[in-house]
Amino acid sequence: MLRARIIPCLLIRNNGLVKTFKFSDDKYVGDPINAVRIFNEKEVDELIVVDIDASVQNREPDFRMIADLAAECRMPLCYGGGIKSADQARRIMSLGVEKVALSSGIIERPELITEIAQEVGSQSVVAVLDVRKTGHGLDYNVWTHNGTKDTGRSPVELAKEFEALGVGEIVINSIDNDGVMKGYDLDLVHQIKREVHVPMTVLGGAGSLQDFGKVIEKYGPMGVSAGSLFVFKGIYRAVLINYPSHAQRDELQRR
Repeated sequence: MLRARIIPCLLIRNNGLVKTFKFSDDKYVGDPINAVRIFNEKEVDELIVVDIDASVQNREPDFRMIADLAAECRMPLCYGGGIKSADQARRIMSLGVEKVALSSGIIERPELITEIAQEVGSQSVVAVLDVRKTGHGLDYNVWTHNGTKDTGRSPVELAKEFEALGVGEIVINSIDNDGVMKGYDLDLVHQIKREVHVPMTVLGGAGSLQDFGKVIEKYGPMGVSAGSLFVFKGIYRAVLINYPSHAQRDELQRR
């Protein structure tokens, strides 16, 4: 039976683990290797790790850091940040990473999707769409470079284009809801889900297991991801790496 994937998303800045609020006001929350070790113990379904400054600073991925993370990680690992070539993607995969996440690189050069898919397989190619409302009803645009550059393109348009080019998964990340912890943008999820057929993961806004449940109940097995929910606890947002128990996960799957 297919099961929904519950996926922590870790953001890396200067080799430290940080958490943002609406893509700004980042807060240092610890050592990423330590977080991976804790998630190993909790038998996490999958892990997304993104170096949020690599593309902004126009530098290549930090292969040593990726190797260290992959060596420690005992769950499927998806890495994003600074990937601009099939050679880089292949090198990252050779370190033990299962998927590569692409954002600004495929906005600038969409054919990169096909090039990487031919090298490592479509199932390992993930398109990340960072999305912000335009202010006109339920219209959205995709942004890049930590939410500083407006592509002027709609997420539906880009999701369909990237699927046609061979992407194996699409991550939809709401900039407006990032770190807010008041639930996912379900209107955004609906717009994308009805137009694409590849696996999809939703990110941005989860504040409770009930938020995962709402997505799973409506759309069935898919990826539900979060950052703040897995690194903070309580109203004062104390740093505490956490993840739902097996019983809690099983309950979500029964929705």
